[in-house]
Amino acid sequence: MNPLYRNDTPGAFPNSWYAATADIGPERPALDGDIDCDVAIVGAGYTGLSTALHAAEHGLNVVVIDAHRVGFGASGRNGGQVGTGWNKDQQWLEKRLGADDARKLWDLTVEAKALTRELSSRFAPEAAYKPGVLHGEWTRSGAEEAKHYGEWLKENYGVEHEFLDREACQAVCKTKYYEGGLLDWDAGHIHPLRYVLGMARGAEAAGARIFERTEATSVADRTVVTPNGTITAKYVVLAGNGYLSDLHDEVSRRVMPINSFIAATEPLGDLANEVLTKDIAVADDRFVVNYYRLSEDKRLLFGGRESYTLGFPTEILGALQKRMEKLFPQLKGVNIDYHWGGTLGITMTRLPLVRRIGKTTIAAGGFSGHGVALTGLTGKVIAEAIAGDAGRFDLMSKLPTSQFPGGKHARMPLLTLGMTWYALRDRLGI
Repeated sequence: MNPLYRNDTPGAFPNSWYAATADIGPERPALDGDIDCDVAIVGAGYTGLSTALHAAEHGLNVVVIDAHRVGFGASGRNGGQVGTGWNKDQQWLEKRLGADDARKLWDLTVEAKALTRELSSRFAPEAAYKPGVLHGEWTRSGAEEAKHYGEWLKENYGVEHEFLDREACQAVCKTKYYEGGLLDWDAGHIHPLRYVLGMARGAEAAGARIFERTEATSVADRTVVTPNGTITAKYVVLAGNGYLSDLHDEVSRRVMPINSFIAATEPLGDLANEVLTKDIAVADDRFVVNYYRLSEDKRLLFGGRESYTLGFPTEILGALQKRMEKLFPQLKGVNIDYHWGGTLGITMTRLPLVRRIGKTTIAAGGFSGHGVALTGLTGKVIAEAIAGDAGRFDLMSKLPTSQFPGGKHARMPLLTLGMTWYALRDRLGI
């Protein structure tokens, strides 16, 4: 079944803390009739809306459609972490792409964070961007590797990360499991749904048109077909990430949908300081990453349990709460007020697919959990390419994203087997 509808009621946001604390506003009309434009964008999340905003600022006639609502997918459900770099370290990229391109790609990620802060300030100050992301390491060897990598980044890229040893790390993050980590003050965290809603308002103010509850049923060069109308465009941008399903074979071979889940505790009051003593976000080095931060009302927003099938598990909260309480036994007995899941896109390399897949069609997806900052910059780069300057787009197109093995029908079972094995290693401490 199409992931657009497998786990969600059409047009209804999940029961998340984000949806409960955002001004979502009235539903926009669906497309009704045939229209022409310069740029047709499928997907009203970060990538699609950033493309729309920047393309409209270039003077282009832009139309965005979404099968549900603005920010309905991963853009409105994620952990809100505005991270540094790609989902591969710079040493990995240098070995495969060379030092020059790796440095240019790093510079794009630095710009991506700055752009996130700028767009939030312009269009969604209520998204409340705050600095600081700690990457926690579960083993001494991992902490030592993180320390060396931080030193390498400083020497080769001029980047300052604060290394925390076991004692310093546990003074900030009150779990016994971390042996150290890197604290990045140039990274940060944000209310993701407020942010994407603000981006939509900014795109519309620039002249883009957004149609909600409008599914793309088929796509060809210059044409997007929907149930009640066809869009004819000079360029088509596929920005649906894990929700694109089988809309285009080139995308479905390289971008796979998986699910992630988040719980929000009740407000913790003074107990919040027994979890985090600084208002930062945290992610760790488990294969199934634990990621968390405090909300503005002192809830712990905790994400991390895995699901590699298209459908959500029948029971979400138990396994997620168990992970949270393992890290923070001081939270046993704390009520969970919200829990929700969402679908993201991953690639084999965990690097995003950003490329032309036809003469006038561009696809971007598979940000693999690193999308809050990178998607905004990707949209800007796509708009540059459409406006005639493809230099940075061509650079991003060099990111390697091989096809998943097994073809259309066997790829999901093979992925599930492999990822379940690595998740088991996490639980066994291997």
